Amino acid sequence: MTTPRMQLVLSENWTMTGGRADLPAVIRWAREAEDAGFDSVMISEHIVLGPDAGAGGVMGNPRDYALPGNQDPHTPWPNSLMLLSAIAAVTERLRLAASAVIAPLRHPLLLARELGTLDLLSEGRLIVLPNVSWSRDEYAALGVPFSRRGKLLDEHLEIWAKLWGPSPVSHTSEYYTFQDVYFEPKAHRPDGPRLCFGGAGMHDAMVRRIVRYGHAFNPLGKVTPEDMQTLKTAMAAAGRDISDLEMIGSTRAVFPDDNSCADLAQALEPIPEQMDQGFTTFCVKPSQFTDDPNGVGAFCREVMRRVESLTA
Repeated sequence: MTTPRMQLVLSENWTMTGGRADLPAVIRWAREAEDAGFDSVMISEHIVLGPDAGAGGVMGNPRDYALPGNQDPHTPWPNSLMLLSAIAAVTERLRLAASAVIAPLRHPLLLARELGTLDLLSEGRLIVLPNVSWSRDEYAALGVPFSRRGKLLDEHLEIWAKLWGPSPVSHTSEYYTFQDVYFEPKAHRPDGPRLCFGGAGMHDAMVRRIVRYGHAFNPLGKVTPEDMQTLKTAMAAAGRDISDLEMIGSTRAVFPDDNSCADLAQALEPIPEQMDQGFTTFCVKPSQFTDDPNGVGAFCREVMRRVESLTA
C-alpha cells in the first residue's frame, strides 16, 4: 500500500495560538510540516462571524472542528490567502489548500486576482475549495443575499474559467456584468489553480461542480457507497474518470473529555480503510493531539512515522 499524502490543518488551532501576535507560529508550523514530509497545509476562512456562529451551542472541547453553529463568535479567523502567501514564501514544495473560500462574499474579478497571484507566487501549489458556507449573519454583514449564494458561486466558477483564458473577457448576468476586461497575469497553469469541492452530503450542485471544474473531492464526514457511486456515474457521463480526482479523507479524533487531547493512534486507524475506497490524502489538525505550540514539528514526524507503519 502506498504511503498517503498528509495535510496539516492550520486553522482552528486556538488552544495553541491566539490568532494575533503569534500568527508567525502558523508559518513556522508549515515549514516544520514540509520538513517532516507532509504534502500540504490547509487554512479555512470566515470574514466575520455573527451570533448564529454559536446558535447550536459552543463545542464542548475547543480542540474540535468548527462546524455550523458550534463556535464562539469571538473565534479568530485571520485572512487565509494572506497566511498562505506567507507560507508560500518560506516553503518549496508544500501544497497550499485554501479551504472553504466563501466565494459569493467577494466579486469574482477580485477573488480571481487574489487566487491567481497566489498560484503564481507558489508556482502552481495552490488548491482552492470554493464554497457558499452557512452563516446568514456573515452574508447579511457583507450585504450579499444568502438565498442566492449557490448561483453566485456558480458564476464565480464560470467567470474564473473565462479569466484563465485569453483576454479580453466579457460577462453578462443578473449578478455580475463587465465588458472587455483584460486580466493579466494569469494563474500558473493554463486552466487556473486546482479546484477542490466538498461538504456535507452529495447534493446535486456539488456533483455538478465537481464534474465540470473539480480536481479534488473533500467530503465532510464519512461518504456512503451510494454517494461514491453517484459521483462515479456523473463523472463517467461527462467523459471523466473518478480516478482523476484527488480524494481527500480525514482522521477521526475522539476526545475522552472536554479538556483533553485525542489519541493519535486511534485517529489514524481509519486511514487504510479509506485508502481502499480510493482516498489518497488525509487531513490532521495538530491541536486535537497536542497542546504544545513548540511540538508541532515532532508531532508531524510522529504522524508520518505512524502512517508509514499503518500502510507498509
